Amino acid sequence: MARRSTKRPYGAEHVPLDVERATGGRTVQDAPDGEWVVQRVRGGEREYRCPGCDQLVPAGAAHVVAWRADGWFGDAVDDRRHWHTACWDARGRRGPSRRAPARGR
Repeated sequence: MARRSTKRPYGAEHVPLDVERATGGRTVQDAPDGEWVVQRVRGGEREYRCPGCDQLVPAGAAHVVAWRADGWFGDAVDDRRHWHTACWDARGRRGPSRRAPARGR
């Protein structure tokens, strides 16, 4: 006799796929300055300097990591920038800070 799976009971409603969770929160955003791959992260052990406000993103703070998707810089780790979520969302209105983007401290 064949055994039935107990993962989803017969007749139970199908649960749709959470695309953001399946892609790791990575999306591609089209902006006036090109296409950007954007990933929302929970935070890690390092602190970063936000290119939008030139302030530190503290270690462990949730933030956005973004890099160009249009082939200028590729997917190299050195080309990724860590932004405060609010700074990334306001970037079209404010623009980057005058200081060149720096990694870490």
